[in-house]
Amino acid sequence: MKLENNGQASAEYLLLFGVLIVILMISISFIASQNELTMAMAAAKNGVNDGSLYASSAIYPSDTYNEYSRANYELLIPSSVEIVNVSYVNMGYDSNFEKEKIQFKVYAHSSKDLSKKELDSIGDRINYNLRKSVALTFESTKATNKLYNPVFSNHYIFTTANVKWV
Repeated sequence: MKLENNGQASAEYLLLFGVLIVILMISISFIASQNELTMAMAAAKNGVNDGSLYASSAIYPSDTYNEYSRANYELLIPSSVEIVNVSYVNMGYDSNFEKEKIQFKVYAHSSKDLSKKELDSIGDRINYNLRKSVALTFESTKATNKLYNPVFSNHYIFTTANVKWV
């Protein structure tokens, strides 16, 4: 009679151990994807700061610099751009890449009176630096184009919306 009870207890422990392993594996998968989002948001904030702070010290291609120096000189002078908010929206599953698509949104304010074209140019620089920072974080620079759009991680595709000026 004792042998039967011991066998039952061993089977119950094996079943319990199996269920715990399944729960642990599901939890690890969830935590890994949440960790990617946390890393992406931190990288995005670093990139946004780089894009907004380094107006005159930014490295521009020669044709862009020449255009700015002729028509948009204000963009070469350090601008007083304040980042109000950086957020992201889950755009759902992208069947082309078979990953979830995340779109970053940046809200900014400029104390200078800049034209729409100048604000768009600063916004493009901010978004470029955001995407570049995310690509460097996930070491996916070779998997994307020269504008780092889109950026890839193991579970997500990252893109940016136009900067919203408030």
